[in-house]
This record gives sequence, C-alpha cells and structure tokens, in this order.
Amino acid sequence: MTSTRTALTYCRICEPLCGLVATVEGEPGNERLVSLRPDDEHPLSRGYACPKGLAFADVQHDPERVLHPLRRVAGGAPGEFEQVTWDEALGDIAARLRETIDNRGGTSVGQFFGNPVGFNVTAALWSGALMTALGTGHQYSVGSQDINSRYVASKLLYDSISQVPFPDLRSTDFLLMIGANPLVSRGSGVRAPRVKEHLSAITARGGRVVVVDPRRSETARAFEHVSIEPDSDAFLLASVLQVLAEEDLVAWDAVADQSVGVETLLDAVKHFPPEATAARTGVDPATVRVLARDLAAAPRAAVYGRTGSCLGRHATLTSVLIDAVALLTGNLDREGGVLLGQAVVPFEEVAERAGQLTYDAQRSRVGDFPDVMGTWPAAIMAEEIRTAGPGQLRALFVLAGNPVLTSPDGPDLAAALEQLDLLVSLDLYVNETNRHADYVLPATTWLEREDVPFAIVASSPWPHVQHTSAVLAPAGEARHEWEVFDEIARRAGILLFLPSWLGTLTAPLRYAARRIGLRTTPWTLVDLLLRTGPHGDRFGLRRGGLSLRALRRLPRGRMLPPPRGGRLPEVVRHPHGKVDLAPPQLAAEWDRLRSGLYETRDPAYPLRMIGLREMRSQNSWMHNSPTLMKGRNRRHTARIHPDDAAVAGLVDGAPVRIRSALGAIETLAHLTDEVRPGTIAVPHGWGHAAGWSTANAAGGANSNELASSRVEDVEHLAGMALLNGVPVVVEPVRAGPGGTVGPVG
Repeated sequence: MTSTRTALTYCRICEPLCGLVATVEGEPGNERLVSLRPDDEHPLSRGYACPKGLAFADVQHDPERVLHPLRRVAGGAPGEFEQVTWDEALGDIAARLRETIDNRGGTSVGQFFGNPVGFNVTAALWSGALMTALGTGHQYSVGSQDINSRYVASKLLYDSISQVPFPDLRSTDFLLMIGANPLVSRGSGVRAPRVKEHLSAITARGGRVVVVDPRRSETARAFEHVSIEPDSDAFLLASVLQVLAEEDLVAWDAVADQSVGVETLLDAVKHFPPEATAARTGVDPATVRVLARDLAAAPRAAVYGRTGSCLGRHATLTSVLIDAVALLTGNLDREGGVLLGQAVVPFEEVAERAGQLTYDAQRSRVGDFPDVMGTWPAAIMAEEIRTAGPGQLRALFVLAGNPVLTSPDGPDLAAALEQLDLLVSLDLYVNETNRHADYVLPATTWLEREDVPFAIVASSPWPHVQHTSAVLAPAGEARHEWEVFDEIARRAGILLFLPSWLGTLTAPLRYAARRIGLRTTPWTLVDLLLRTGPHGDRFGLRRGGLSLRALRRLPRGRMLPPPRGGRLPEVVRHPHGKVDLAPPQLAAEWDRLRSGLYETRDPAYPLRMIGLREMRSQNSWMHNSPTLMKGRNRRHTARIHPDDAAVAGLVDGAPVRIRSALGAIETLAHLTDEVRPGTIAVPHGWGHAAGWSTANAAGGANSNELASSRVEDVEHLAGMALLNGVPVVVEPVRAGPGGTVGPVG
C-alpha cells in the first residue's frame, strides 16, 4: 500500500522564498513528489506562492533531467554524451584539473555560477572554496547581468559591498521604483512574497507608488507610471537632485549628519536641470519637478531600483544616485524610507571583514575590469578563453548556469567554450552552455537538499529565517554540488580551507568553534556563523539565540525583529564614518553622463530594446515545464508600439526580424502601446536548442544575441552588460517552409 506524507519546505527559485507544503507518495527510497502548494501558515508568505514554485514537480520528475554522470563522446559533436560512473567522471576530471594546474597554474581555472547558487548555501561555499584554494580570479556570474552595479554602488557609498539597501514597504508614504516590476519578479533586492498586497497597502493608507519604466509594466499599470526613454535613469535622477538643490528642498540636517561630498555631488548635478535632460529621458520637465517636490514633501519616502536600472551604460552611477536621492530627502536609514539590512548568517559581512569580499582588488586580463566580490564580467569570458598568455582561462566549472543564453553574444561564447581543455557542468539539464562540456554531472534539486537562506534574509522589512530538510532523496545518481567539489579537490590534491574567516572571531568564539568543529563541512561553517551572528546563541551565552540545531526545530522558521533604521554607523566602513557622495571613481562617469546629453540615435538602428520579465519564466531554465508552457499565450513575442510597427510595415502576430549592429533574431511581433514609441521589449531566456524538448519546441529567440560583449560596450565600474537600451531596427520577415517562426503552445 502506497503511503502519503506532507513536508514543510520553502521555494528556492527566487528571492521571496515562499513557504510550501510538499505532498509525497511512495515508500522510503522510492518516493515521488505529487504536488506543491502554498503554506497557509507560513509567517511570511502566508499562503502565497507563484506559478513557478508550484510547477516545480515538472522539473523534479522531468524525464529529460540529468540523473547520471555524462561524458562527451570522444570526437563527438556538442551535445553527444555517454553515461559513465561517478568514479570514472571524478577520476578523469581530477586528473585533467591537476594537469592543467601543473602546466598552467591555478589561475587558468575558473567557474561560472548561475542564479540558483544564490539559494544553495553549501554549493556557494564549496565552489568558492575551490576557487580560493586555486588563487584564481576567473570567477564569473549572472551578477554582471543583474545586480553587481548595486554592490559596487554600496562599496563606493558605504565602503560596504555586501550591503543592499531596500525600501521599507511597511510604512513608506511614497515609493519611487526605477526599472522594477515586482508584481512579476516578486521583488528583487528586497524580500516581500506578498508584494502586491504590500504595494496596495501604501496607496490604501493614502500614499503613492510611482513606477519609472519605458514600458507600462504590470506594476506600472496597477499604480502611477512615468514613461522614460531606455537607459536614461541616471539623467532623470540627476535632474531630481538638481531640483532638490535649486528649490532648497534638501534635508540639510540629514546630509550633514550622514554624509560627506555633497558639494561635489551638487556641483555635478547642476548640469542636469530637467529642461536639459528632457530630450534624453523623454520626461516632461514639469513632471520631474513635481516628482522631486513630492519626494521631498512626503513624510516618509523610499527610492528603489532593480534590474532595469542596473543594465545600462551608467548602471553604477544610477544605483549611487538612487541612494543619494534617499539621503538628500532625509529618507536613508530611517523607518518608512530606505533601510539597511542585518544578515542572519553573515557570510558576506564576515568575508568582507576578512578581506575576501573585494572590489578592485584584482583586474581582469581582458578589458582591465575591477573584480566585484571576486568576479569579473561574464561578457569577457570568451576573450579570456581565447587570449593567450599567463592566466589564460583553460578549465571552467559551470554551476547551475547557462551563460550562452544569459550573457551577451552567446554564439561567440559557445564557440570559445569548444577551445577549453576542460569544461565541467553541474546542472539539472543539458542546456545550451553545457552541451559543449566534457562532463555534465547530475546535481540535486532544492527539494533534495537541506538548506538555510543566507543572503536575501537581511533585505526585508519582515526578516524571516527558516531551515528546511530535504523533502526527497536525490533522484538517480544526483549528488550535492558541495560534495562533488569536495571530492574533486581531494582527488586532485587540493586542500579546501577557509582560515581567515575564523580569524575575524573573538578568541573565546574561536575556541568554541574548535570545540564543536569535527570535520569542516559547509554546515560547520553555517552553524558557526549563525551562532556568532547578530541573532545567534553565542554558543549558549545568549538565551533564545539561534543555532542550526535550534533552527531545525522550527519547521516554519522564525520571524526576526523588523529593521527600524539607525544602522548607518554600523554599516559604513569609510574612515570618516559617513556616506561618501563623491567617490573619486565617479568623476569620469559624470563627464560621460554630460556627454550623453547630446547623444543622438543612429538612423540605421532607430529603436531601443529593453528586457522583459515574465511571470511563468525564470531566466533560462523553466521552459521545460509543461505546466508553465501550456496555453495559447505562451509564445515569445517582441512588444512593439503600433507607430513603430507602421513605419516598419509590421502587423500584429507576424514574424519580425530584430537587428542590431552585432546580430539578428527572429520572433513574433506583438503590437501594443504598453511600450513607448521608439522602444521595443523582448523577453530574455528564450531560443533553446539543447536537451530539453519542451523548451526547444517553444521557439522564440535569444535577445542577448543582439547585445555586445566588446570591452568598450561593457559598463566599466561594475562590468555590467548593456542589455537595456540596445540600438536595434525591426523589419518584417516571411516564415520559411514549415514556419521557422511561429506561435508556441
């Protein structure tokens, strides 16, 4: 007789980490996930979960999921694999890794890690430990296509790269959002599962939510919308600051108490009155002036920017200006304004104190880019592979990532991957990147492993921490990533250790750590940092404090005291103890911004392409779920304004070719006035051609093929790819025999 049980867990697809109840059938060792449903009693998500989390059973039991080690067939084409044993795979990988290190040094080895690693504490720790042991700078991540500019802004402003300020959704009266669509993304850089409820509560209590975006997004439709030209956020924010100064709306007491460099900042923004930036932003000067006045007059205001504001030519400056507007209106580090988080498991803070979470501590060979938390721009990976000399990238581990689809100019990267001496991927599928690998190793899903959230917990007006046990045993021969890295290191004769982390602890805590630490595993470190963190039990010295053991006894976790502001003195690490509004790294950036006032569009590429988030997609890896991909509306389309379509001779639903100076893609035209004239919006993460048949059949195109990976086109302070505001032209295209472009579903 088949038994049925339920288990409490939480989703690890994106940042809200919604509470879930899993229903499992079968006998131990032979169980299947029947369903996932929202946990009505979860103290944070309170019965909410999005379609992606609820559909994860499709991924968990996908017949195309990689469940055994795969080795590329000798002499075979990309995607041709044969099943081998773990012993064969690990032995050969370790031997080839050792050979590469002996012949070329540890600096020739690198890794790329994707978004899921941010929700996998053990994999993040042990993959990073291997790279640290090798002394390599070749670490790449999706951060250069997402949030790294925010981290660099925090480094420049606060000298604290790990700090991500976030809006106090609980009690703000005025929320200004730049390039964010939380009704679809569910929030990023801020943890708020029931975000629609929280935003609606702002307006219900008489407040306002204003969304600045080139597209009338789902969030913009629900609240107030300011339409703006793509990649012009920095100009708008500079104008807001100029108005605050010109009309004497600056909160001077807060500025004097919290910051230095305001004179330099205001001298820079005087060149950007709204009348001067209107041609660049497309925003009426009167609208900008009212916006600045309303921000200054609001009892409590918050400014929040996300992915849309992080992927332009001035990405780091934009993030700096977001915080500057909050500070100059008296809303930084105060309740109802912009808050500063306090980590529960303080990996980043401890690593930063230990000098391991760096900015500009090393420079890339290609492009001379500064490192951001030890990583370089993903856009330069192909050139780092091709460029000969000391430190040339020759061996690469790809962990839960698909940079051929998520990085600029994927075809060029795919070609470069074929030149590596060793390419190893740990993933759930054969994707567009690891089809070029020597080995694809089966990883566990988030339902098959123990976890504790370690990063996003701090960025929330409602901080909550939860431990989850594995719901299911690993399917097939899947293994936890940290164990794979540990075994590869052991076989290759590489010692994994993290000495300087312990050096940041006090002597009594180091003694206690030695007493409890038998074998160093990721969980040893998690428990150590949890217990010594701001909410920890201090090894029994603080009653009611957290430890891993205590957290395991709380099936739905624990709500923590909400942030109230006043953390700035703890966060700022500058010697003068204040926010630096005029970091020297921005001097040249202000010159570039001034020159951008006079930029005109190339008539050969008159439109600007922006990205687009979708509720039922997650970057590039959720398109093989039949549940998410069903329905007539599941098709890849480019949103084009009817006026632009008329000029190009396009009709709704017809195939369209989108060209940039670097390439061309074909998809379907969706005519809509949700985008402003001169702008098109194209969803990212499509265009599959690998080991997932549902994703392949979905059609669509990879919009990142239109983006540049050239050094001169990558934002120089944080290495951000230019994925918003890409110059393009659209033209009709006739479908080939059988329909090379067509609807999905």
